[in-house]
Amino acid sequence: DGHSLRERLGVMELSWQSAEACHCGKRRASNDDAVVSRPSARLWAVADGMGGHKAGDVASGAIADALGRLTLNGNLADDVDAVDDALGEVNEQLREHARETCPGATVGSTVVAMLALAGVGVALWAGDSRLYRLRGRRLEQITRDHNPVSDLLDSGAVSESEAVAADTNIVTRAVGGHSELFLDVAVFDIDPQDTYLLCSDGLYRELNTADLAHGLQGESPAEIANGLLSRCLETAARDNVSLIVARPDVT
Repeated sequence: DGHSLRERLGVMELSWQSAEACHCGKRRASNDDAVVSRPSARLWAVADGMGGHKAGDVASGAIADALGRLTLNGNLADDVDAVDDALGEVNEQLREHARETCPGATVGSTVVAMLALAGVGVALWAGDSRLYRLRGRRLEQITRDHNPVSDLLDSGAVSESEAVAADTNIVTRAVGGHSELFLDVAVFDIDPQDTYLLCSDGLYRELNTADLAHGLQGESPAEIANGLLSRCLETAARDNVSLIVARPDVT
């Protein structure tokens, strides 16, 4: 089981601290983003209701509600399955909601979720909300956007530099987007000195990688979250902005 595995590995369970920020930005009248921050359960998520579609706030809110009340048992494999199942149920609910309230339209949301246990983390995502890891001074994007540009990059049809230069708000996967939800999953190691950032595209489309890496080097998650939001609001802030900063508590 999970406990005996941790004992065999000699890995101590890590406690976590985290902070979040969510803002409508400068050009949107409403906020279609939602965040879930449960450091005691070692679960965090950011959902971005799909812009241009109806009821984006309903979609992101349904994700936040489902993950916010989800019961986790502390076994990483079981907890990953629970998150996957919960988001699959939300996918069905949103599809039904769309059929009843706005036939032919999509009620959907991107999502990125992170689970952690001892020295192992798992990311689950659909769409272009992201998870980053800062280790030392190196910022790494753990997730891979689900959009036409990333799909072309994966196939080798465009280069990395061409993909970075392209700007698209189209996503090829989302909760509520298709009859069956396919989440990507990434497993990664956790160092006690790491800092993690989950965010919607409203943050990383305004702040580049160097800005994010610099901003993540603050003293505490709350300081970092407030600083990144403030820095983003100094830009055009064209979209809703949501972020969660999480790091192991080694104090």
